[in-house]
Amino acid sequence: MIIQLTHIRLLVSNFKDCFLFYRDVLGFNIDWGDENSWYAELHTGDGIKLALFKKDLMAEAVPSAYLPSANDCHNKVALVFAVDSVDELYQYLKEKNVTVVTQPQDRPTWGLRTAHFRDPDGNLIEIFSNLGA
Repeated sequence: MIIQLTHIRLLVSNFKDCFLFYRDVLGFNIDWGDENSWYAELHTGDGIKLALFKKDLMAEAVPSAYLPSANDCHNKVALVFAVDSVDELYQYLKEKNVTVVTQPQDRPTWGLRTAHFRDPDGNLIEIFSNLGA
């Protein structure tokens, strides 16, 4: 089973301002998206992409993504791993009693098959494989 970290995704409330900050202030090149999209991938130069995603759209994809806390905080980051088989890794994680957030599902508009779970500290993790791969 191969697992590869591909993205660090920031779940943001103000997508446009964040996009402009990472593009114009920090100078990251854009691999996908623009300031008016809901998702963007920025080239970091090290093989791992920095992705920006509108927080409310992630909440639609992962309805239980919002965990209550003393500060009533929402997720701010999702670790994203490319895997050779979402279903195979999902079964393995279930057998290890990992907290599952979403079951494997095709997301045609993303071009991906995904599943979501949490690490022991409650951080959101996405595993994906390309549809048709």
